[in-house]
Amino acid sequence: MNPIAGMNVGELAAYVASHLRKRDIDVVLSGGSCVSIYSRGEYVSADLDFIEMRFATRRKLTEAMLEIGFAERDRYYRHPESELLVEFPAGPLAVGKEPVKQIDELEYPTGTLRIISPTDCVKDRLSAYYHWKDRQSLEQAVLVARSQPIDIKEVKRWSASEGMSDEYRRIASKLSSP
Repeated sequence: MNPIAGMNVGELAAYVASHLRKRDIDVVLSGGSCVSIYSRGEYVSADLDFIEMRFATRRKLTEAMLEIGFAERDRYYRHPESELLVEFPAGPLAVGKEPVKQIDELEYPTGTLRIISPTDCVKDRLSAYYHWKDRQSLEQAVLVARSQPIDIKEVKRWSASEGMSDEYRRIASKLSSP
């Protein structure tokens, strides 16, 4: 196994998630690091956002993270050999007003990573675009949609449920393959 300094975002996320799973802490990766993984590095995230699925105590999380060299500072966990920060945002695991529909598993030499699907990743990024007018999040959604197979009908349905049908129609062509 590579030292932490040599791990890419997916390897590090799988390493952390696998270690936590051994401590009975179930996490799913969400946020910008999913974009990094699904866009094959075209987007670079500064942190790993794990949603804890069984509501482990902060103390239990901190103890488990310390076992692999991550110390807590502010709301982040930092490792001296990595620029990537680890964060545990509050759940539930959702995109907009809906729970995440699909959790995928990716295998790495460092372990198994549970991650939101490419379709839910696009919805997650579009949620920030729709509700906060974050153009970077739209660009991230486009990167994922053009790099991975997504269920565009599901994205359209979800956009309508968020009250964003008109905005979806304006951007739909950006989400389809070139």
